[in-house]
Amino acid sequence: MTVSMEKSPPLAIAHLGPPGTYAEQAAFFYLNWLKKTPGVVATLCPYLTIAQSLQAVATNQAQLAVVPVENSIEGSVSMTMDTLWQLETLQIQLALVLPISHTLISCADSLERIQTVYSHPQALAQCQGWLGQFLPNVNLIPSNSTAEALQGLKQEVTTAAIASSRAAELYNLPILATGINDYPDNCTRFWVISHSQKDAVVQISSREIAPTHTSIAFSLPANVPGALAKALQVFANLGINLSRIESRPTKRSLGEYIFFIDIEASATQVQTALSELRNYTEIIKVFGSYSVTLIENF
Repeated sequence: MTVSMEKSPPLAIAHLGPPGTYAEQAAFFYLNWLKKTPGVVATLCPYLTIAQSLQAVATNQAQLAVVPVENSIEGSVSMTMDTLWQLETLQIQLALVLPISHTLISCADSLERIQTVYSHPQALAQCQGWLGQFLPNVNLIPSNSTAEALQGLKQEVTTAAIASSRAAELYNLPILATGINDYPDNCTRFWVISHSQKDAVVQISSREIAPTHTSIAFSLPANVPGALAKALQVFANLGINLSRIESRPTKRSLGEYIFFIDIEASATQVQTALSELRNYTEIIKVFGSYSVTLIENF
């Protein structure tokens, strides 16, 4: 008698699409990392927005999402932060740091012919100095992603887009200028996000790597003098370094904020800090403890 073994469906990794985005590049790196484990099968699933990528995990349409959280030039990605706060049961598994080098892609035969430049708002902002110097009079049009901006370039010879050289290769489009980001050490940090009810396979990437960071967010019970200082003093008293702290509006009323914090501490220190922090906060959300990996030679 022949017994058939049913294979598990591939892990779906959500990311900001279409193919050619920096998020897809980070997700592709992570996919190849997962595939090093025998028996693991994974596939990339592009979504129109970062929020949709995270919602796909929250609703079990995908097992993982790779989303940008912070750029070294333009700071945090607000859509990622706001969506994580709004959704429940999502956990950070790993952080990936991807070097970013922007290119100007166009079918125009010279910079002088370009009238419009499309790209994601973050990419436009990261290249604003270069654009001001070489294309001071063009219209800058934001798009959902850097790769989305490439669509239609072959038909519009007076338009250009800012994206990666890899994206230009994928879409078979010419590059007019390379390395146009204003700072050469430009990089973006991505989070690998899973459902908090972790599947064993989801933990493959980080099971042998000790977490170095923990990300949390909290709101305060009242907007009064010293409220934030008391919360932050908890970490100072324990000798814990905060590698990032920033505020986002609660969207309830003007002047109320959510505070997002990255903690560099051991698991024991984190638990002690969270226990004390609850005395000074209204809501605390712990997004997870994780390690950080630099993507090199992609």
